[in-house]
Amino acid sequence: QTQLEESGGGLVQPGGSLTLSCLASGRTFSSYAMGWFRQAPGKEREFVAAISWNSINTYYANDVKGRFTISRDNAKNTVYLQMVSLKPEDTAVYYCAQDTSTYGNSWELERKNLELWGQGTLVTVSS
Repeated sequence: QTQLEESGGGLVQPGGSLTLSCLASGRTFSSYAMGWFRQAPGKEREFVAAISWNSINTYYANDVKGRFTISRDNAKNTVYLQMVSLKPEDTAVYYCAQDTSTYGNSWELERKNLELWGQGTLVTVSS
C-alpha cells in the first residue's frame, strides 16, 4: 500500500522561507511525476507545483513562480518544495500527490484527477 507523508510545515513570518518534504513508501516512486497542492481556509484545493518522474521538467502555478522550487531525490523517495519570500496568502495546508500513471510530465498533474494524496502539512505565514 503506497503512502505519502508530508512534513516541514510550521509558522513563518512574511518574507521567510520553509522547505516541505514528502516521503513516499510503497510502489516505485521514481516512475511517477509528483505534485504539490494547497488548500487555504474556506477555499478549494489548488495546484502549486509539479515535477516529472525524471526531474527533466517542472511546472508552477503563476502565483508561486519564482518563489517556490520543487525538486526530488529518487534515491530517498522524497519530493521537496522549497518556499522563499512567503506571503500571508501562502497560508494553507500543503499536500503532495502522486501521478496516476508512470513516466508522466509535470504539467499533466494540474488537471488530472489524482488518487494518491498525503495527509497534508500546515503552513502559516503570519507576523
